[in-house]
Amino acid sequence: MYLALLVIFLQCSELYTQDRVFTFNTVEINVQPSVKVKNGAPMSVVCHADISKSADFQLKHNFTIFKDGKLVFMTVSDKDDARYEVPMARSSDTGEYECTVEAGGKTKSSNSLHVWVTGMTKPILTAEKKEVLEGEVVKLRCELPEEVPPLYFYFRKIKMNSTPKEKYVFEAYKNYSEVEFSVEEGDNILQFDCFGKRHVQREFDSSEHSNKTLVTVREPFIKPTLSVKPSRNITEGDRIQLECSTVVARMRDIEIILQKNKTILNSVRDEKVLKYSAVATLEDSGEYLCKVEQGRASKSTKVNVVVSELFPKPTLAASMNKLDENRELTLSCSISGFQKANFSVLRRNSNGDVLLETSRSLTMRVSVNDTGSYICKAEVKGIVKESKPVRINVYAPVSKPTLSVVSGLPEVVLGKPLQLICRSARGTPPITFKFYKGNVMKETVTNDTYATFLDENVGPNDKKGYKCDARNNHSSGVKTSNILNVTVVVPIRNASLGSIPYGEVEEGSETAFLCSVKEGSWPIHFRIFRKADRDVLVFEQSEHADRVMWRKGTMSRQDTGTYYCMASNRANVDVKSHPITISVILASWQKGVIVAFVLIPIAGAVTLALWWFLCKKKKAKGPSMEMSGPSLATNSTSEKLTRQHNDGDYYSGPDLESAEVEYTEVEVSTLDPHKAPVQKGTETVYSEIRKANNGCVIARWESINAVENP
Repeated sequence: MYLALLVIFLQCSELYTQDRVFTFNTVEINVQPSVKVKNGAPMSVVCHADISKSADFQLKHNFTIFKDGKLVFMTVSDKDDARYEVPMARSSDTGEYECTVEAGGKTKSSNSLHVWVTGMTKPILTAEKKEVLEGEVVKLRCELPEEVPPLYFYFRKIKMNSTPKEKYVFEAYKNYSEVEFSVEEGDNILQFDCFGKRHVQREFDSSEHSNKTLVTVREPFIKPTLSVKPSRNITEGDRIQLECSTVVARMRDIEIILQKNKTILNSVRDEKVLKYSAVATLEDSGEYLCKVEQGRASKSTKVNVVVSELFPKPTLAASMNKLDENRELTLSCSISGFQKANFSVLRRNSNGDVLLETSRSLTMRVSVNDTGSYICKAEVKGIVKESKPVRINVYAPVSKPTLSVVSGLPEVVLGKPLQLICRSARGTPPITFKFYKGNVMKETVTNDTYATFLDENVGPNDKKGYKCDARNNHSSGVKTSNILNVTVVVPIRNASLGSIPYGEVEEGSETAFLCSVKEGSWPIHFRIFRKADRDVLVFEQSEHADRVMWRKGTMSRQDTGTYYCMASNRANVDVKSHPITISVILASWQKGVIVAFVLIPIAGAVTLALWWFLCKKKKAKGPSMEMSGPSLATNSTSEKLTRQHNDGDYYSGPDLESAEVEYTEVEVSTLDPHKAPVQKGTETVYSEIRKANNGCVIARWESINAVENP
């Protein structure tokens, strides 16, 4: 029964589960009243789930709302939507919102929605001090308590009747910032405020300005006073007195400085008064500045002083500014419209002016050493003024110039520039030099004691002489040098080497080598080299000609090799010829001796070898015929001799080498063994053949006859 109930329960559950089917259609998110909300206004973020069900049944929904990927709200509800309430929206609520709904094991998310809370909270500004001294600093703090960094802070310093000064600070991790403003001279009552900005989707959102903070500035000392005695308009020679003073609230680290044209004349520390006194000169006219400094605070006062001229500067006049040595020179000093003064004439010197005369004028006979600058001074009531310097030049006459080539020798290589130098041993500079080629003036140079001239157009047939003139401001006039003739050196061109005989030379014979050049100035230095492991100099000679011949008397095998020649002259350019090859061979008589000494022993050796060979061959055939003799005598009754050559063949000299012993066939009939003569005849035949073998020149024909006629 229990089993039946369990089956019924499971079937009912399956039917119930089949009835609870649902699916998410969409999940949406929206913001009320809109996606752009004003700072401080209420805001609602609504998440709605659109779900389709197979039947009307309750379904629990888990709603989760995210801002910029961070969880900000979560709730569980059986309704299709959920609401995230923000009572007062702030700029920190700006961002990307997204919601996710989970129900019955299924999850679906909405698209993201950007919400922008416009405006920022009002910043709070505080100042470290409400009262400061000039030269001190004001430290400010601006805070946006409800905002989230990164933030931009802007601070302003506001003065009456002036444009506010602004400072900007970027804070990446803080919602506050601090700055310092210096308090300058003239700052009395200052106001400060600040505001903030943040970057939202390529735009800046700004806050309203903070509260204004008031800062009072106190002076550490009053503006200094600068007085001039006897007055601001005085005359040269009068004593001028300047006094600078101030009132200080705290006598510590205070400094008073007196300046004129940025030059410090005097200064004092930790005192309220500065004094300065001097005899007035025209140079004392101008603007004076008194400055009081304490810490960063600084105040200053200016006055203008005018000094009138007591007398004008003196004037120095010379009888002549340029004159010859040993002439008289008069220098006179004067003051226009003023006669009562103490005069002196001086010569300028690097180590100090040299006093020449304590009177109005000076007359002297000059030398070259008197060249220089002269001045005169005038003194009235302790005021000394000096004239402008006057330049006096005393000239010694120039000596006759000498003209020479800079390189030394009076010659030039064709194609190279010629540099000349004209020099005068004596004469007061500046000296003007003129260079001439022939009678044509080429160049003018002004220098101290010498001048150079460069002639870049020297030809091979250039025979014009050079000269130079020299003159200075002396009245003696122009001096001319001697004429300088310059030799044009033509460089060597196209060296060649030849020999007689050419190529092969018999040992012991004479060989002539000829080295020549196509062009070049004499003398020419010729050198002939033989190439070996290193180049060996075999001949060297200088000639006033374009060629040289070297006769090598006796050539040896060691003289075989490659030869070349080099030629040079004063142009200092070595020109190398193409190489030639010389082979030293045996002389004719040497060849004959070698043939005689070599071929005769060879012929004798060949002849001896042939003789030995023939003799050995004949000895080998003799024993073979003796062994066949008894058999032939027993079985033959007659002999039959065959010859292939006539008798004369066996006596020819050269053919003797090829002569061979021929075997003779003998037909022998059966005879009575008691016939001794036959037996004897047979023995005689082979005996004679043996003798022929031993003698090597016995005629076979005679032996055969002996056999046939016993």
